[in-house]
Amino acid sequence: MQPGWYRRNGDVVTLTLHVQPGAKRSEIVGLHGEALKIKLAAPPIEGRANEALLKFIADLFAVPLRNTELKQGGQSRHKVVAITGSTVAPESLLVGR
Repeated sequence: MQPGWYRRNGDVVTLTLHVQPGAKRSEIVGLHGEALKIKLAAPPIEGRANEALLKFIADLFAVPLRNTELKQGGQSRHKVVAITGSTVAPESLLVGR
């Protein structure tokens, strides 16, 4: 059984995230209920935090930016992001946290 914060369907991984913009640095904090909590250094102004989030996720999953998509939560801290074509296991993001 998969944890509640991500789903895998073929080569698409869908993450449920709780995002805290305006932090000192971008990092994964751990789990926040049924979501992966991420602190972002970008401010929540004019979509900058969403852009920074997608870049951060693309780097974590070693995929080009075009392989990440914000599915839900454009104006919310609760977001759903889809990643296509990554070989990185989502649970590896929590190692050491």
